[in-house]
Parts: sequence; C-alpha cells; structure tokens
Amino acid sequence: MTYESLVKSIESLPPLSNTTFLIQELYANGAGNIDIIKLVKIIESDALLAANVLKMINAPIYGFSKQIASVSQAVTLFGTQEIFGLVLHYAIHEKIKANTRIYGVSATTFNDICHLQSALLMQWYSKIDPRQAQFLTSLALIMESGKLVLAQEITKSNYVKEFKKGYEACKNTSEYEDSLLGTTSYYISGLLFEHWNLEPIYVDVLKYIDYEKDDISPKVISYLDTLNVIKTAVNTKDILTKKSVLLACREVNDMGLNADYFAEVALRVKRNYLFSLKNR
Repeated sequence: MTYESLVKSIESLPPLSNTTFLIQELYANGAGNIDIIKLVKIIESDALLAANVLKMINAPIYGFSKQIASVSQAVTLFGTQEIFGLVLHYAIHEKIKANTRIYGVSATTFNDICHLQSALLMQWYSKIDPRQAQFLTSLALIMESGKLVLAQEITKSNYVKEFKKGYEACKNTSEYEDSLLGTTSYYISGLLFEHWNLEPIYVDVLKYIDYEKDDISPKVISYLDTLNVIKTAVNTKDILTKKSVLLACREVNDMGLNADYFAEVALRVKRNYLFSLKNR
C-alpha cells in the first residue's frame, strides 16, 4: 500500500448523501448566514439522520442537563456550526466502514473519541473564543476521519500485522503513519474533505496539522495549536489519561492560556464519559 493507492481510494469514494449535499449548500455562505428553518426541515426530512443527530447530542459526553427532544431545539442550543459537524460525522461514517482495531480501539470507542474531542474543545474553548470554538468544535468531531480511510485500506492489504505491531510500539502516531505510508491520517482527512468539497479551511488546517509551513496565517496557527491540545488529550492511544491531560496542559500553557482551567474541563468531560460507559 502506498500514498498513491490511498489517494486513488479517496477519489473512488461516492458523493455524500443528497441530504448532506443540500445541507452543504446551505452553509456555502458561512454558518452565520444559515436559514435555520430550512436547515431544520432538511434534517427532519431524513428520519435516520434526525434520529442520529439527536442521539449524538443527547450523549452524556456533551453534558447537557436536559434531554433535547427536537431538531429545532438542537440547532438552537448546539449552534449551526456544531450541527454541521454532526451531520458530516454521521455522513462520513455511513460512507466509510472500517475496522478501527488496527488502531487498538473498537468502532464504538473510535466514535467516542471523535465526540470526546469535540466535547472537550467546545467546553474548554467556548470560554476563550466563542466564535472560533464553534468552528473548531465541528472540525474536531470529524478530523479523525482519515483514520477510517487508512484502516479500510490497510485491512485490505498485507500490512495489518505490521501496522498493528508498529502502532502499539510507537510513541508518536503521526510520525509512525508517515514513516510507513508517507502521509498521516490527518493529511488524509484533508484530502478526503477536498474530495467531498467541504470547507476549504478544513482542508488547509488538516493538511498543515502534521506538516506546518512557514507562510501559515496567525489564525490558522491558532487553529492548529488548539486542535493539537485536543488530540494530545484525547486520541486512540490515550483517552483523557493523567499523562495525556498533563501533556495537553503543557501545550495550553505554551499558548499562554490557563492550564488549570483546561484540566478542570478535561476532568468533567472524562466523568461524563465514564458515566456514559456505565449506562450503556
């Protein structure tokens, strides 16, 4: 398996669902210009999508104290940008079925990781920069999508045992992916979103996250720093462990932000997650 074969695999993927395409069109002029009534109607027209959006939002991971019973209520409380992320997350997971065991986690745990990354970012960064938090919360939810592509392709190849053995032994997941495949799962996420014509800024951020360039704008650097904190705290090797949260706190401190507050939020998100595991 090579980088070229991964690219071909992405290029062969079918378009996202018609419902997702219609929602993408609504977001063409930015999340702040969404016709909320139209958004709600489109989601509600797809019963399975509507049910899954509500299921995801009501997961204990997000920490809402009351049950969200309708799509319109979800959009109002969660925000249009975050709803977009949930729609994309559902659509991507419907299109790409992969055995995530090569990363040492079940499909359920992988899904949890995606939601934990999103929930952690939302609950932490909303107090720092609410507008930026809205954008990054949706991106955090879907930034691991490239791992689905890699897992799918590796499972088809003869690399399964080799990959799993190396992955278990490696300290840095991205460095390991790059050494073996010539790319990383985050860069693949960028290619994936490019293929589906998703937000160009999503594509740029994900391509830069492991391969930073000198001409990156300060805004994108801020995005990268924030997402790096999240993926340090929550990833396929460490899900809000003492070690991963401590490392993330150091990154928060390097950003000039309050590391104690981040640790407090991380603990709260972890408690919600453990509670959700007990009640499954």
